[in-house]
Amino acid sequence: MTRLFLILFFTVQVLVAASLMFPFLLYLFNFFRKKFRAGIAASSDPDYAVIVTAYQQTGLIPAVVDSILKSNYQNYMVYVVADACDISGLNFSDERVVVLRPEETLSSNTRSHFYAIRNFKRAHEYLTIIDSDNLVEPDYFNELNKYFLNGFIAVQGVRKAKNLNTSYACLDEAGDMYYRFIDRKLLFESGSSASLAGSGMAFTTAFYRECLELLNIEGAGFDKVLQMEILNRGMRIAFAETAVVYDEKTSKSDQLVNQRARWINTWFKYAGKGIVLAIRGLANLNWNQFLCGLVFSRPPLFIVAALTMLSIIIDFFIFPEFLLLWLAAVLCFLFIFFKALSYFKAPRVIYTALSRIPVFMFLQVISLFKAKRANQISTATVHYYESNINDLEKKDTP
Repeated sequence: MTRLFLILFFTVQVLVAASLMFPFLLYLFNFFRKKFRAGIAASSDPDYAVIVTAYQQTGLIPAVVDSILKSNYQNYMVYVVADACDISGLNFSDERVVVLRPEETLSSNTRSHFYAIRNFKRAHEYLTIIDSDNLVEPDYFNELNKYFLNGFIAVQGVRKAKNLNTSYACLDEAGDMYYRFIDRKLLFESGSSASLAGSGMAFTTAFYRECLELLNIEGAGFDKVLQMEILNRGMRIAFAETAVVYDEKTSKSDQLVNQRARWINTWFKYAGKGIVLAIRGLANLNWNQFLCGLVFSRPPLFIVAALTMLSIIIDFFIFPEFLLLWLAAVLCFLFIFFKALSYFKAPRVIYTALSRIPVFMFLQVISLFKAKRANQISTATVHYYESNINDLEKKDTP
């Protein structure tokens, strides 16, 4: 029994340490690899459907639609799917904006997407998915086009913080930068696929329908299902780091707990499928599937951090020879974490907020205990921050 326990203990330690060191190894691999360069967008302007989904709240819809209409691009239509919403205040004079209100409550991202698809005014070549709390950069469509021109049929853009008004929002953005650097930039540049982020992503309409039209997806995590469908088909997802949408970050503790509970619930649902995908990729010598499978199965960062601290404490007293492994793993993690903040030009307020990480982690531990019923307690995300694209442009002006 003691021998079995030790084997299990050492195995867990190695896996946790490997999780911390994996991004650094990926970074070293990419350092010697030729970087992908997107081509110049074609002169023709492909036709986009912009699907904006809202559930129970419409307060931010005018701002996101306004940001889309200010794009340096013309060939698109915006479909606002207002699920279980009062649309009496949604009035748009531009004929490119269509407001749809389903007769029955859909309570599902994908059901909202396909409700829009069934009500398309014309056959759009591409579709892009935008959340109701997003804002779109003027060159968003032009930047997506560069990757579609290179033959990709799925593209993930960047979701930058719209708000850094609280320490929670700052830490949320810091974590997003870390994952953006690893799960999108490094993965894509290594020859694998960028991870999908739920919004700020685009697909050929035919491919999106092929992947999801026959599936009934309940609860959070439709982007994980979609990514798995894409990978199972042997396709890659491009990362367009110049195709930017602004996303509202969690600014209150209860908002953070509910959101993370949903994310943790999603990880428990799909971690096993990630392991299967990694094994399949290994068996098929498919680099794309193997790397993405590892990322799918990786625990949330706060769980990895908690296991790391617990292991270090135990090893300090019982297995001190393991402390060198932990030193290397922690240094690898810190290098990548601060490299990510530097690469994406994190403002000083984010660095200042790092002192609040213990509180941020504690709230995620609370989320862990609420994860099982996450889909019931946090169906709709409440938005607290209002802004528009002009406000963000002023912030970026020196």
